[in-house]
Amino acid sequence: MKAFARVAAESDGRGGTRLAELRGESPLLPRRTGAHRVHLVGGAAGPLRGDELRLEIAVGPGATLEVLSVAAQLALPGRSHLPASRYEISASVAEGGELRWLPEPLIAAAGCDHVTVTHVDVADGGHLLWRDDLVCGRHGEDPGDVRTETTVRYAGRTLYRHDLAVGPAAPGWSGAAVLGGGRALGTVVMTTEDGPAVLGGDAVLMPLAGPGMVGIAVGADIRQVRAALDPLCAARVAVATPAG
Repeated sequence: MKAFARVAAESDGRGGTRLAELRGESPLLPRRTGAHRVHLVGGAAGPLRGDELRLEIAVGPGATLEVLSVAAQLALPGRSHLPASRYEISASVAEGGELRWLPEPLIAAAGCDHVTVTHVDVADGGHLLWRDDLVCGRHGEDPGDVRTETTVRYAGRTLYRHDLAVGPAAPGWSGAAVLGGGRALGTVVMTTEDGPAVLGGDAVLMPLAGPGMVGIAVGADIRQVRAALDPLCAARVAVATPAG
């Protein structure tokens, strides 16, 4: 299955946000659910082997866009002779714009083979809150293979670059150098330097080489990851959202 979706937000000239473009194909179906909020609805199971999904997001000057999803994304095996499923996400944020990417987790079901590639370009003076959560396998099962590649650029320079591989094809993924026996991982990248000094538990907040920070949490399950990262995201959203 191949699918493409695009969401473009621009200022309405009155301090609000207008969605200049909102289109998609199953299983990438964006739906407006608030003044500056869009939910991604999965119109089909997967991704499965052989699927090719692409999502483009553009936030113009002075616009705010928050992208969530109605449910977790479950990477499934599909037919074994097909190539890995692939999900490419590209996003751009103009000066004075803000993008908040806050979807539900990606779950790596047993036998899956999936790749997610993310590229985000933020202009000087733009704002970003980017959250990705990964759960390694459903309850009581080992995970399949998942590889993620994430690049965030700010003002033309790389701010954050991270690759991760889990599953049978990635020896040592559950060892001390990667997840340390954890089954869930969450990452938050934000172009702000405001945040708590300590997140607590198996979580850390670190400055980036630019206007930004990255928070990372590992847990035995997604509940532990959320306990560490949800307050961080909520605090950023509260600061960025005008009263009323």
